[in-house]
Order: sequence, then structure tokens, then C-alpha cells
Amino acid sequence: MQPVADVAALFASGLACYREGKLSDSEMLLERLLGRLPAHFDALHLLGVISAQTGRQARAVWLLREAIRHNPAVAAAHRHLGNALQELGRLREALASYDQALALNPRFREALVNRGAALLGLRLADQALSSFDRAIEMGARDAHVLTLRACALIDLRRPIEALGCCDEALALQADLAAAHVNRAAALYLLGRPTEGLASCDAAIAIRPELAEAHVARGSSLYALRRPEEALRSADAALELRPDDATAHNLRAAILLDLQRPHEALASSTQALALRPAYADAHNNHGVALTELQDLAGAIASFDRAIQAQPDVTDAYFNKGLRYLQMGSFEQAWELYERRPLKDLALASVPSGPTLHPDTDVAGKTVLVYAEQGLGDALQFCRYAPLLAARGARVVLCVHPRLHSMVSTLGPHVEVRTRADPLPEHDYHSPLLSLPRAFRTGVRTIPASIPYLQADPVRVAGWRERLGGGELLVGVCWQGSTDRIDIGRSFPLRYLRDIAAIRGIRLVSLQKGAGIEQLQSLPADMRVLDLGREFDEGANAFLDSAAVMSLTQIVITSDTAIAHLAGALGCAAWVALKRVPDWRWMLDRDDSPWYPTLRLYRQSNPGDWSSVFDRMHKDLLLRLAAHH
Repeated sequence: MQPVADVAALFASGLACYREGKLSDSEMLLERLLGRLPAHFDALHLLGVISAQTGRQARAVWLLREAIRHNPAVAAAHRHLGNALQELGRLREALASYDQALALNPRFREALVNRGAALLGLRLADQALSSFDRAIEMGARDAHVLTLRACALIDLRRPIEALGCCDEALALQADLAAAHVNRAAALYLLGRPTEGLASCDAAIAIRPELAEAHVARGSSLYALRRPEEALRSADAALELRPDDATAHNLRAAILLDLQRPHEALASSTQALALRPAYADAHNNHGVALTELQDLAGAIASFDRAIQAQPDVTDAYFNKGLRYLQMGSFEQAWELYERRPLKDLALASVPSGPTLHPDTDVAGKTVLVYAEQGLGDALQFCRYAPLLAARGARVVLCVHPRLHSMVSTLGPHVEVRTRADPLPEHDYHSPLLSLPRAFRTGVRTIPASIPYLQADPVRVAGWRERLGGGELLVGVCWQGSTDRIDIGRSFPLRYLRDIAAIRGIRLVSLQKGAGIEQLQSLPADMRVLDLGREFDEGANAFLDSAAVMSLTQIVITSDTAIAHLAGALGCAAWVALKRVPDWRWMLDRDDSPWYPTLRLYRQSNPGDWSSVFDRMHKDLLLRLAAHH
């Protein structure tokens, strides 16, 4: 048997070499010791630590388990085993090791921190936060722990607290790149991507090889609607770490913005191969399939997103949109209720009972409030008089610019804005929840047209100003610049052949973004600009409504002007992208929402030429019939 003194001397020498950073020498001495005494716990333990530090995690796991087999009562060995398992991606086994370490030493701060990191990897952010908080209570309030805590808060969608954690971490250690990255992620959630971009640049300046920093930079650029730059950042992240599922998923989202759905589908597929339960990647996969007109496949993807993360609101909402697009309204409305409420015409969502399909409203006051865009309010305000017809007092709150236009619904609807005092009410409802309350199906859409009216005085004024002779065609080519409007607008130059038709005068109904195209028209193309005062001021669309009532037809992109034309009962042709917004459904040239509208769809994604070729031919036929 080897003398104890010799064994002790070998271990002491091995430990000394380890502390001096001479890992190879330490490993050689420890191996020699184990050749003489294979069950030596300290040698097995230290050799396992060295193996982990030199990137041999599988060997580290074997050595540490051997050490624990001989002495299971040392908390540090369980913690080191957990770290090696975590490096191998075996997070649940790692978690079990940390729990064993903490069972032996409940105040083991390092094990609590490592445990939190494993829980983050398992997408158990609430439990991770608890671990970090316990570690901090025990004195582990350093920059590293605060940065990890910020990760948990970001996953829990608590960005204000996460930002505070990052700022505190950076006050302790200004060059901690991970804290700058998490700060960018928190700012992204807070809708402050410009500040987030600066944090990403700071992280990259410190550690240019940090893939997470390039992912965060891509996310910030994506939020800033700079997709080409965002794509370069995502690609830079993937060069550094090709198996980064988050970077592949970000790339999918960016490619959707760039209207490259085939590539987006490939990127989301790659993200899911790396992380099969990645809810956001399933959601992006579904959106890509939607753009490729595979609605059944898209719904299956949204279902997988919901299965992976039942609280993922976007997936329910997107699934509802697909059913609406398919005309399966009865299946859609409950899912559509999961939509995010945004751009409310009220300061906040009211308290009290909400309106449901079976609510008896006779003799009750119902507060209805607009949401989303101006076109949505114009489309769905038609439901307010229907509530009044059921015996309700209806107070409809809309954005100030729509007050005058929506007030033409009639005397039975009280139209107010955020500036007006709200009445006491028995029930409340977002405007776009009313189709659900009325159990609307495709065949029961309330389409009594018109339900809005042009102001006769303005009509007379515009008739005098525009004069007679030529037939007027109102045109509107661009909607808002929000992400949801990607691909909907068309360049004004596509109306060149229509503008050249003898006896036709194009009249611009455009406001805001896109109006600058009037200054760069071909020399032989005329479009009448009605001036800066057109529809200017607090009351939007009153001039548009008056001018529309004087036109032969309105040609418009998918924007609020299309909804106004339909609500007024004006003839209008709507140019639609290949897979349009849900309300235009699929494969039909009419709209059950608006009997006077005709829909012209792209034959292929991005192909506006064929759309306007068909319009040109149809307008010539219409004019021939008119004469």
C-alpha cells in the first residue's frame, strides 16, 4: 500500500501547480496519485475541475461523478459537476447537481447563481430570478449576478427592472459586455432601440467576438426598421456561433420585413432544428408560411408555438388572423381577442364588465373605443349603430382626427374623443371586438352602405374648385410606414398608363408619407395635387370624403382611404399584395365588407405591373360603357 505521506505530498504538489496555473503539471501529478490510490476524492475532484477548465467536459463529468461516488457529502463537487453538465447542455442534470449542492449547503451562493443560469437555459425565468435573489441576499451582489438577474427579468418581460439591474452592474464593472447586451435587450422591450443600439456598439467594442452582442444589435436595427443592416448583424452573429437559434430566428424576422419569405422559412426552420420548442421561431415559421399561401401549415406552426409556450399571445392572434383570412370567422373571433390592444382612443382600458355575445344591452350604456389604425375605426364603426338598435346608449370614443367623420354615423351614437369626459357605463368593448359580440360570419357582415356621409357643403366647394369636363379618378398609393404595412403600398408611377387615358384626370388623395412622389413623376404624367390644406387640421378625411363623392372611381392601396371609400359607398379599386391583410381574404375580387369595392390582387409577390395592367384595361371598358 502506498504510504499516506507520499500520497499527501503528490496531492499537495498537484494543488500547488494548479494554483500557479500549471494545469498540465498538476494533471500529471494527480494522474500519478490516482494510479496509486484510485479512490482519492480530492484528486478526482481537482482533476475533474481541471478537465472542465480545459474544455473536456465529458471527462470532467466522469471524474466528478467518481469523486462524488466516493464522498457524496462535499457541496463543491456537486456544483462543479453541475457546471460541467451545463456546459454540455444537459441542463436538467445540472440543475439536479446544484440542488444537491444546496441541500448540503443552503447558503452556497455560487451554486445558487449557477442554478439560476441553468434555469434560464430551461426557460424557467421565474425560478431563475428566485435563485439570483437568494444569492444576492447572501451577499453575491456583483456585476455578473446582476447581469444574469437582468436576463431573467427580460424573459419575464419586466424591462424597467432589467434596465436598473444592468445599470447597477455597469456601475460596478463598466467593461462587462454582457451587461451592455442585456441593457440593449431591455431597451428593445421598452421601445427605445436607438439607445439599445448604442449599448450593443459598446458591447462589441469590448468583446467583438460576443455573438449575443451582434444578435442584440440586429434586434435593435430590426426595431428601427433598418433591415439590411439588421441582417448583416444577424449574419455576423451566425459566423461567430452557427448554432445560435436566436440569431437564426432573428434572421427569419428580418427576412420577412425584406419580403423574402422563402429565406425566412429556411431560417426559422434552422432555428427550430436547434431549439424545437422555440415558440417565437414557430410563430415566424407560421408567418413565413402565410406569405407563401400555406395557411394550413401556418396554423399548424402557430399551434406548435402555443404548445411550446401557452402564454405566447402573438401565436393565438396570428392563428385567428389566418382563420379570418380563410373566411372562417366563427373559429377566428375568440382567437382574435388575444390581439394586443394598441393605439387606443382612451388613455387606458376601462375597468368593469366587457361586452360579450349574449349581453343584453337594452337600456344600458355601452362604451366602445377605437383601436389600431384609422382604417380599422372606419371599417368597424358600422357596429355602433347596431348596438344602438338593440336598445343601448352607445358612446363611441375615437381618435380626435376621426371625430367629425365618424359623427356622420347618425344621431343614435354619441361620438367622443379622449379629451371628452367619459360617461358612467355598464359595459365596455374595444371596437374590433364587436364582430365577435354580434357573432359575425362572412354571410352576416353588416354591409348596409353608406354608413358614413360626405359633408354637402364641402362637396359643393370641391365641385366648384375642381370644375367639370374630365372624369376624376382619386388616387392614394401609400399607407403608414408601420411594419404591418410592409408590401401594401405601390409606387405612384404605376398609374402612368391610367393617367394617360384621354378624358381622365388623376386627383391625389394622398397625405403624409408618399406625397413626395408627386415631385418626381415622369414628364408626361399629371396628378392633381390638392395642396397642403387638403384634409389638414384636426378633422381628417372630410375633404377626402367630399372629393371622393365627385370621382368616377378611387384607386387606392390597402389603406384608410379604401375603408373610407367603402363606408361612403364610393366605387373604388383596391390594389392588394399577393397575401393581403385578413379583411380582404383570399382569391376573390369583391369584398363582403364593402359592396362598392373591387379588389385587384398581385399574381406574384411584388408584381404590381399586372395589377395596374388589369386596372387600365378595366377602366377603358368602364369609360366606353359610360359613353
